Amino acid sequence: MVTICRLHHGDTAGLRAVNELFGRVFSQPDTYSHRPPDDDWLDGLLANPGFVCLVAERAEGELVGGLCGYILKKFEQQRTELFVYDLAVAEAWRRQGIATSLFEHLRPIARAAGAWVIFVTADQGDEAAARLYRKLGQEEFALHYDIQP
Repeated sequence: MVTICRLHHGDTAGLRAVNELFGRVFSQPDTYSHRPPDDDWLDGLLANPGFVCLVAERAEGELVGGLCGYILKKFEQQRTELFVYDLAVAEAWRRQGIATSLFEHLRPIARAAGAWVIFVTADQGDEAAARLYRKLGQEEFALHYDIQP
């Protein structure tokens, strides 16, 4: 049995656990834990209504999945989009509907925020993610560029 819930102000330990899960699942522990933010930073993020973090936990409290995203207010129309920045499910728990359930719990949050779309990117070659996202929505092709500030 897995329960999905949204992290809120004060849940910094939960957000740290999600960050650790992302580092483990993506095989990028340095990216996700090298210089972790302090509790004030994380709590400020969790208090921000434009940030969404959902967790999937077993009854015993074991974290098996997480999703973090941002609600983006648009300028061309009075509407928003919700960008899923990271989504991960622990390897032993994949193919059990957890990622789909995280998205199902995200939908009402997006609707309440006035979002007209939820969007997510997948790394080229990540077929498991691409299959999930195709199942949930419409595939679009775009290029992504990292530009140094």
